[in-house]
Amino acid sequence: MKGVQATNFGGPEVLQYKTDLPIPTPRGGEILVKNEFIGVNYVDVYWRIGMMGPAPNGILGREAEGTVAALGPGINNLTVGSRVVFYAQGSYAEYSAVPAGMAYPVPPDVKPSLAAASMMQGLTALTLTQKVYAVQKGDWVLAHAAAGGVGLWLCQLLKAAGARTIGTASTAEKMALARENGAEFTVNYRKEDVAARVEEITGGQGVNVVYDSVGKDQAENNFKVLAKGGTFVMYGVSSGIPAPASPAKLAAKDIRFIGPAESALMRSVGTPSEFATWCAKLFDLVAQEKVTVRIHGTYPLSDMAQVHRDLESRKTMGKVLVKP
Repeated sequence: MKGVQATNFGGPEVLQYKTDLPIPTPRGGEILVKNEFIGVNYVDVYWRIGMMGPAPNGILGREAEGTVAALGPGINNLTVGSRVVFYAQGSYAEYSAVPAGMAYPVPPDVKPSLAAASMMQGLTALTLTQKVYAVQKGDWVLAHAAAGGVGLWLCQLLKAAGARTIGTASTAEKMALARENGAEFTVNYRKEDVAARVEEITGGQGVNVVYDSVGKDQAENNFKVLAKGGTFVMYGVSSGIPAPASPAKLAAKDIRFIGPAESALMRSVGTPSEFATWCAKLFDLVAQEKVTVRIHGTYPLSDMAQVHRDLESRKTMGKVLVKP
């Protein structure tokens, strides 16, 4: 089968496209999925460079949409030929053997590609805003990377919740996209003083919560802009891992810090029942077109190294998909 393997840690060049990989055999409790659309996420970069450890069989990727090609022993809730989307390791391939409990039947009203484009980023945004920190109407929120995959979901969900969202982005085009998707205000972090602008926008009040996928580059700004008793949610570290926050710094404003380990998606959807519950919420929104799922582009699997280069250079806006 076709697939992309990383036998070493490193830059995008370690992603090797192959056409002679063996098709996996589903074990007990697993299904074999013929992938049609593969979702790419920034966490895949962390796996590639070794932050998350080695990927099983060297095949990265955590989500894909496709059809069930075979059933392992003990599977009776899915059928061969049914359309599913899954959240499990090993999606950078033509076929993936995944736990049946982490595969969700795609509702018929969800158009092809939208399930893969929604899965990880949509679930991340939902759990961040409804579980990790339950946003309330009127909350001031700072969302970094607001035109990114998760960022665009956050902007839409926060607007629906009645929050007042300030989104950061690096270009005028990205700022406009964030506003189109629900951000009330935007700040160009390359040209403006983020902390000063947030203070101006909120009238000195500060924000109730920060959702940060950037990490090191915005860590100090986050402490500056949070209101007393605010919550700092770090769910990614695209610019690097910041220095640990001292207890004194947190205590000075009574800040609650929620790091990547606590905010990680797997903490919310790690069991089949949790996964199914959150997927039902997600795909209800998608099927009823209550959210706009923006797809940046669809690449061939053979171009995976370029996909990673585009992700890391911040060239993408919205979801990146790959077709085997």
